[in-house]
Amino acid sequence: MSHNENRCRRTRRLDAAAAGGAVAPMPDFSLEAGLKGVVCGVDEAGRGPLAGPVFAAAAILDPARIPQGIDDSKRLDPARRAELCEALCAVATVSVGEASVEEIDRDNILRATMTAMRRAVDRLALSPDHALVDGNRAPDLTCDVRTVVRGDRRSLSIAAASIVAKVRRDRRMAALARDWPHYGWERNAGYPTRAHLAALARHGPSPHHRRSFAPVRAAGLARPAR
Repeated sequence: MSHNENRCRRTRRLDAAAAGGAVAPMPDFSLEAGLKGVVCGVDEAGRGPLAGPVFAAAAILDPARIPQGIDDSKRLDPARRAELCEALCAVATVSVGEASVEEIDRDNILRATMTAMRRAVDRLALSPDHALVDGNRAPDLTCDVRTVVRGDRRSLSIAAASIVAKVRRDRRMAALARDWPHYGWERNAGYPTRAHLAALARHGPSPHHRRSFAPVRAAGLARPAR
């Protein structure tokens, strides 16, 4: 049996159930509780931006010490995300992986995201038996992998990973913005906001822009970086 066939046997997809009611449900620990052994949640941050690396985080929660208020990072304001990231790093086993702009441009953003996820899981201090991965694509891991559509709104472990990945990536982009202030990365984290696109058209791409992305490629053809 081939490596890919082995991976397919390890990977099972969990489709999200249709959410009912007007109030969006909060993630819980039911998916984790249904599995035996060590379970980690995995999520990414930064697939859509025009600049900067893509980040992924892996999180193994202690059921007895789960910080209150964990949710999909997109439903939390920046201050609350930062608070929860610090709390998670204090009581959970977390790690972060990333894939560089060069890897994104060489391999494409999907493959680079899978690379970042694999690196995050490989860097965990504990070896997980199962990984719950947000989305419908599974990275190549050495443990059982279960993809969970909209997992950051279903699984506390995935939501925790989403928070850590988002906070760590935003901090990286804010640090890069100090050397490349034209693009407003401390505010837009590299996403294609109107101000970012205008700066890209005016100043051209920086070394941290993803040249395989169409707006960056077009700006580079129109005006070289300076």
